[in-house]
Amino acid sequence: MQIGIGLPNQVRNVTPSVLPRWAAQAEQAGFHTLATTGRYAYPGVSDTVALAAAAGATSTIGLLSAVLLAPTWPGALLAKEVAGIDGTSGGRLTLGLGVGSREDEFTVPGLGLRGRGARLESDLATYRDVWGGEPVGGGPNPAVPRGTRQVPLLFGGYSPAALDRMVRWGEGYIGGSLPTTMTGPTFAAARRAWQEAGRRGTPRLVVLNYFALGDTQAGRANIQNFYRLAPAEIAANAVLHTSSGEIEQSIADYTDLGVDEIIFVPATDDLDEVSRLADTVA
Repeated sequence: MQIGIGLPNQVRNVTPSVLPRWAAQAEQAGFHTLATTGRYAYPGVSDTVALAAAAGATSTIGLLSAVLLAPTWPGALLAKEVAGIDGTSGGRLTLGLGVGSREDEFTVPGLGLRGRGARLESDLATYRDVWGGEPVGGGPNPAVPRGTRQVPLLFGGYSPAALDRMVRWGEGYIGGSLPTTMTGPTFAAARRAWQEAGRRGTPRLVVLNYFALGDTQAGRANIQNFYRLAPAEIAANAVLHTSSGEIEQSIADYTDLGVDEIIFVPATDDLDEVSRLADTVA
């Protein structure tokens, strides 16, 4: 199983200048993927900004939004942003998408919480057209350079609609930082949906797990704050690993479940967490 690490872009009051240094150290340490967390109404750094910073600071490590709240964006604008990040990175980006659930995230006039699922359906077609070089805005020009690729998509979420979008548009599914008793059945459902839809092979399965190996008290407080307004069942069950043994056990558990990659998401922006995690999973 592959091992990735998150960027601390949504640690509360993160020091933004740490992000490119974090990305460079993660690549040097040999992690497979760098992942971002998507929020707007929170004192962090936008996932698109964090991914762009990581793209410029690295050359080989994969990049993943886990997950970006797509319906909070105008579809064509997001498609151009994503294409630029992917192109800058040399084609290393995978776009992980979710619909969001907190009303305060939806700040663009006309793009509210209501109707977000239907908007995402329409936006997915918009992404495809923009990345394919179709003209935009009623004029003659495309929004992206020639040679822009179709960025691969993963989907997160806890509804059947997320799995339906996965089999129609995506390459796989992202599970949140929850106990395996909660994520295991969803991964099994993702495999079933993939097979029933007649897709070839198997979906890429990625899971997120929070960790804090340095200041565990600060890490726990940050996670509790981050999920303060989340649905109760998610907030009450969010997993935070605070020891090497817990991380090793999680890797073993998800290996048994057949998950392709586990990404450990930092609960603090302490740069030494990169080396602490690398030493644990080496």
